[in-house]
Amino acid sequence: MAISHSERGKAFEFACLNALCSQLEREGVIHRVIRDESYRIGAASFRKAKDEGMFNSLMAAATAAVGIIMPLEPMLLRRDGMMDVGLQPDSKGIGGDVRDIVCVRKDLNWQMGFSCKHNHNAVKHSRLSATIDFGEEWMGIPCSKDYFNTVVPIFNELRDMRDTAWRNRTKVPLWSELPDKFGRYYMPILRAFLDELRYIDSTNSGVPGKMVQYLIGRQDFYKIISEDSTKTVRVEAMNIHGTLNREAPDKKPAVKVPVVKLPTRFVRMDFAPGVSNTVKIVCDNDWSLSMRIHNASSQVEPSLKFDVQLDAMPADIYSQVVLWRR
Repeated sequence: MAISHSERGKAFEFACLNALCSQLEREGVIHRVIRDESYRIGAASFRKAKDEGMFNSLMAAATAAVGIIMPLEPMLLRRDGMMDVGLQPDSKGIGGDVRDIVCVRKDLNWQMGFSCKHNHNAVKHSRLSATIDFGEEWMGIPCSKDYFNTVVPIFNELRDMRDTAWRNRTKVPLWSELPDKFGRYYMPILRAFLDELRYIDSTNSGVPGKMVQYLIGRQDFYKIISEDSTKTVRVEAMNIHGTLNREAPDKKPAVKVPVVKLPTRFVRMDFAPGVSNTVKIVCDNDWSLSMRIHNASSQVEPSLKFDVQLDAMPADIYSQVVLWRR
């Protein structure tokens, strides 16, 4: 069976873990790899990718990424004490922790992580449904009754469609078979989402920053993006809280990594021109998001999923791109 998109991603995470550990061994850093269920899943995906002939490209990209990050993080290279290194379960992402690999020095109360992306640069994917309170989940601010009064009947209609097919033991309808999925479902739900986001923003402080922080990740981390088509790897330092780039007692970082400026206000939010399933959200401090809603399954189900892309972010975010194969 061919390797899936999800398995490719897991394989790249494992490749980055391997590349990191190999560098730590060369530097004489005492470390311990946490071999838990997340590790076993990553290892299985990596073996499958290796069988598909992807070993060289995955390891070349991962090694290049680690080569960028090491000079920025002297704490990685400390030879005193033990450092734990491991892969995180996907469940961590529910709460906004998007790091795939985490390095921890418990004795020094220090940790640092990587988010690994293989052939894509999407940020956190989130769902909308009749029961999901995106305001509470994203920003810690519950959605209003008006929002749920609008979206619950729409999602219930989808649920009834699916459940009726189950009860009658017939085929669940496909989204592609619905006569007007955009006008009947996508657009009303997106309008309700935008209206609620505007309402939450008008009655609370700090909403743009909280939303962006949830979507890109609530902990500081380095984002690693490998692109097979260009044979490049890009590393971005998401230094929201200023915990990255810390000095070690005997060494300073090669480059100063700036703290990321989060947005403080929404400049514009509306449907993308001529598109009925995508909204654009533009904020100050050079943040811009494109949020496309879609059905994650071909069969009708009572939820929809966001694909969120960063159209723009502050120019002073530290980033570096290198070729991983010359």
